[in-house]
Amino acid sequence: MAPSLVLNAVAFISPQNQPILVRTFTKRDEHVIKYHYIAHTSLDVIEERVSAGGKSQDPYLGLLYAMEDVAVYGYITPLKVKIVLALALSDSVVRDVDVNMIFKALHMAYYKSIANPFLKLDNSFEVVTENSLSLLVGSPKWKNFRRRVDEIGKAVGVAG
Repeated sequence: MAPSLVLNAVAFISPQNQPILVRTFTKRDEHVIKYHYIAHTSLDVIEERVSAGGKSQDPYLGLLYAMEDVAVYGYITPLKVKIVLALALSDSVVRDVDVNMIFKALHMAYYKSIANPFLKLDNSFEVVTENSLSLLVGSPKWKNFRRRVDEIGKAVGVAG
């Protein structure tokens, strides 16, 4: 991956457009709401790209938009989970290959977290559900998923 990439935030959004995880890598706490806003505004662009793409849709949606100091990229899994990356804008060239590799690593981290056949099924309020599989917030599986996302963020380079 290119050393010039700086990851500000990652968002996983369910097929029902509910946030699964919005993870920010910035030092300032006031940016958390900004990245929730970015994740939700990305949904319209993702929906437009998916509906215009036809049946042979590439999961990587490319640059969705840029705002202020952030470039926003999108990815949609075969199960319609949306992954949104917010990268810091820079003067260097961002290659689609590099961003696509980040998305594939994040997709695999999510997949490994929900693909466990022994994952506890639960319908309680504190559960984030995805196609009748669930990740209990605070459970070891949830913590493992967050740890994998953090590791990917560190490998890419996080905002300081």
